[in-house]
Amino acid sequence: MKIVIAPQGFKGSLTALEVARSIEIGIKRVLPDAETVLSPVADGGDGTLQTLVDSSGGRVETATVTDPIGRPIEAQWGAMGDGETAVIEMARASGLALLRDEERDPLLATTYGTGELFKAALDAGFRRFIVGIGGSATNDGGAGLAQALGISLLDAEGNELRRGGAALAKIDRVDMSNFDERLWGAEVTVACDVNNPLCGVDGASAVFGPQKGATAEAIEQLDAALNHFAAVLERDLGVSVGLRPGAGAAGGLGAGLMAFLNARLAAGVDIVLDAVRLDDDLPGADLVITGEGQIDHSTIFNKSPVGVAERAKKLGIPVIAIAGGLGDGYRETHAKGIDAAFPLVSGPMSLDDAMADTTNLLAGVAEEIMRTVLVGQRIGR
Repeated sequence: MKIVIAPQGFKGSLTALEVARSIEIGIKRVLPDAETVLSPVADGGDGTLQTLVDSSGGRVETATVTDPIGRPIEAQWGAMGDGETAVIEMARASGLALLRDEERDPLLATTYGTGELFKAALDAGFRRFIVGIGGSATNDGGAGLAQALGISLLDAEGNELRRGGAALAKIDRVDMSNFDERLWGAEVTVACDVNNPLCGVDGASAVFGPQKGATAEAIEQLDAALNHFAAVLERDLGVSVGLRPGAGAAGGLGAGLMAFLNARLAAGVDIVLDAVRLDDDLPGADLVITGEGQIDHSTIFNKSPVGVAERAKKLGIPVIAIAGGLGDGYRETHAKGIDAAFPLVSGPMSLDDAMADTTNLLAGVAEEIMRTVLVGQRIGR
């Protein structure tokens, strides 16, 4: 029997590869001769860097960069095993989680550190990038990233703009003369699961600004600044990004990546599943086991387990999911290709205890799943 094990990481507990290995232990208790293929996955959000590094035999690198409010921090980026692709999670350098509540201010927060992660990868010889842009603290349209890569954003007097979203109201022109030439022709793919435009009632400032600390007055100010920024980009670079789906992601970083780096935005789960070559692992499989920390109604919106299931179903392969918890609406995943879902915990247990014992719990659930599969095979004879 060939079984493909393709789970996402369990946040705060195990990485996707560790989850896959734990499930494999349970399978082997019942079917020691089964062919198990470990294919850890992610959806472009938290854990994507580690998953892509693990699945490709790559490594995690560290660079000193600038955090959202200008402080030096150590941030990680991934070097995939192909020696050509770097993985960047903007949240590692420019994320909301890096700030205390009282430090949140999208008027001033910058993506400069994310640009510095690009430079670190360029210095290491990488020219292909997979970028996750969830969890941002910023609303600067990728201006900070551009400045870190040598692009000058100038006011009417020829002075470089200050960092942060509010400063974009004063941009007069874009000067690409010092742009890092190593990025010409680079391939940049962005994991983006939102379709928001850059500006307006559905734009970056109005929709995502409040969670970053923006007041109603600041939202209006930031929206106007981004709108002006988009007009200057279109005039100087000939690129219209304001209304493109995903331009408003990560405080407009989606727009900046498209305008400055000619990036392609796509669903995070599809980018990852393609990168880990899940489609190469599926042919000939008798069963796929996937999973994530919580399976509920939100899982149907292109989360990893559903992404895995949809690809498996194209080949008629049964899919079983394991989750730390099954929340409201988890049965909706059955219509998306997950044939059955099992919770990690079978009885009363604190969250801390469950997270501390996830490896053993996963192995135990996987063992019982395989015993059930064998029962089904006997009944079907």
